[in-house]
Amino acid sequence: MTLKDLNKKCSCFAQRIQNCTKGERCNKHHGPLSKNCQAGKVKICKLTGDRRHCARMAALGVLPGAEAELICPQTGSQCLLKIHGGTLSLDQGTSDNIIVQSV
Repeated sequence: MTLKDLNKKCSCFAQRIQNCTKGERCNKHHGPLSKNCQAGKVKICKLTGDRRHCARMAALGVLPGAEAELICPQTGSQCLLKIHGGTLSLDQGTSDNIIVQSV
């Protein structure tokens, strides 16, 4: 299924992808997921990176405004992110592109 097919089924999908690289969505201090040093709930503020990366994160449910739980914060290495009932293991490159704030 392509991005165009998904957009036809859900008109909000394209808007969420566009918000991936648009301005600030959080008011408090925020930073990359890979630099977050304490476990707990986080709010995803924005996704950076290319369009392909944003589409991949959207397919996994990692969207701006979503709340997730950081399970294993080890600065500079892989981290586990629990979101929408599933657990994602993210490498450092991917977690550098997810901007979060602590909740």
